[in-house]
Amino acid sequence: MPFDPLRPMICMDEASKQMVIETRPGLGMRPGSPKRMDYEYRRCGTASIFMMYEPFAGRRHVRVRSRRTRKDFAEVVRELCDKLYPGAEKIVLVMDNLNTHEIASLYEAFPPDEARRLARRLEIHYTPKHGSWLNMAEIELGVLARQCTNDYFETQELLAERIEPWERRRNEDKAGVSWRFTTDDARIKLKSLYPEIKD
Repeated sequence: MPFDPLRPMICMDEASKQMVIETRPGLGMRPGSPKRMDYEYRRCGTASIFMMYEPFAGRRHVRVRSRRTRKDFAEVVRELCDKLYPGAEKIVLVMDNLNTHEIASLYEAFPPDEARRLARRLEIHYTPKHGSWLNMAEIELGVLARQCTNDYFETQELLAERIEPWERRRNEDKAGVSWRFTTDDARIKLKSLYPEIKD
């Protein structure tokens, strides 16, 4: 589909990040010597990273939350609709088939009128089961993990502080995903999902 600012396509996915603290401080980098870390750590819980990626605009929005519940998903969707894309007529939302990624989550989190208002703003497209790799937000989460979050974080606040400049820089650069999976590739790889037309 071509880019339409009134119908932005947003790919959404989540990742879990373990919060840990080193029990023995590591040795910092020195010329000719990499940073060294001890293998011992103390677990401090987990955080969920919600990635909302708009591939046509090269823009992403990352939110760190303490959990990944239906309510967390619903709050992220409300922010997407009301704060990030308030002028959009419809938000085309691409997600995997996770149990929280349902309109029902909105109704669990909000009163019916509010849930209905948000649901009407969305056009949801699910990736096929075992095909979440088709969601570009998953690719962007991989970039985030390699470039930014591959370290120890004691709190979700520290994690969010580290992600914020990464997000800003990637958005300023309008960094995109080099998507090479074509419609012809899909017709071969996902043949079972396409209807068979007989003459």
